[in-house]
Amino acid sequence: MSSGADSLKTIFYALGANFAIFVAKAAAAVVTGSGAMLAEAVHSLADCANQGLLLIGMKSAKREASDEHPLGQGKAVYFWSFLVALLLFSVGGAFSIHEGFHKLAHPEPLRWPWIALGVLAFGVAAESFSMWGCLREVNKARGGKNLWRWFHDSRQSELIVVFGEDFAALCGLVVALAAVALTMATGNPLFDALGTLVIGVLLVIVAVFVAIEVKALLIGQSADEELRRDIAAFLQSRDEIERVFNLITLQLGPDVMVAIKAQMRESAGTGIVDAINAVEHDMKTRFPQIRWSFFEPDVAD
Repeated sequence: MSSGADSLKTIFYALGANFAIFVAKAAAAVVTGSGAMLAEAVHSLADCANQGLLLIGMKSAKREASDEHPLGQGKAVYFWSFLVALLLFSVGGAFSIHEGFHKLAHPEPLRWPWIALGVLAFGVAAESFSMWGCLREVNKARGGKNLWRWFHDSRQSELIVVFGEDFAALCGLVVALAAVALTMATGNPLFDALGTLVIGVLLVIVAVFVAIEVKALLIGQSADEELRRDIAAFLQSRDEIERVFNLITLQLGPDVMVAIKAQMRESAGTGIVDAINAVEHDMKTRFPQIRWSFFEPDVAD
C-alpha cells in the first residue's frame, strides 16, 4: 500500500476506547433503563469483538506462502473485515432496530437520566479520541483525496472498517445524547425509542457501505490507481524494455502481485533473462509492497 498508515495502531486506539465506552454504557443502561443506551452498549461490545477479529485477520495475513497458498494468505484480512461488516449489520444494527420497536410497543420512563447523559458525554470524548487516532492514519493514506474518495479507493480493509465503525459510533452517540435529552425535557419515552431506531438504521447503512468496499477486495482488486500508474511509468522508463503490452496488479492484503507482458530490447545486455531479473529486482526495490512478480517477454500482445 502506498500510504505508510499504521492500521495496527488504529485498531488498538479503537479497542481501548470501545471497551471503556462499553463498560460505562452497560452500567448506565441497567440503571436508567434507556433503550438507546442499551443499543449503544451492544454496539460498543460488538465493536470490541470486531477489533479482535481484525487483529486475527492481520495476523493471518502474515502467514508465509505454502503449496496450498502459493501467494500467501494476505487476503485473509479481507475475510475477517467482511465478517466484521456482517456483525456490525446484525449484532449492532439489527439488535438496535429490534430494541427500538420493542421500546415503541412497551415504552418505559428513564431512570436516572443524568447518568445516561454523563456516560454519553464520556463516550463522545472517548470515541473522539479513537476517531482522532484513526483519522491521523487515514490522512497518511489518502494524500490529497477527500475522505469519500479515499474510502472508495483504499486497499486497507482494516482501516476502512475502523473508520466506518468510529464514524457510526460518533454519530450514534450524538443521536443517543439527543434522544435522552429530549426524553428528559418532555418526559416522553418515545424519543428514546426513536433514537434507538435511528442508531440501528445508521449502523446498518454503515455496515452495508463497508461490506461493499471489502467485497471488492475479497473478490480480487488491483493495486490502487496511483501505484499502478507509478509501476507502469517505471517499466516504460527502463532501457531493457521496448514496449509494455500488459500490466496486471492484484492486491493481496498488505502485498501486491504484478504480472507483466512486455517486449524486450534486442540490446538487453547479457541476455533476456538477466535483463528481466534486473528489472524485477529494481522494481521490487522501488516498490517494496510488490511481493510477487511474473514477467512474460513477447513480441506482440
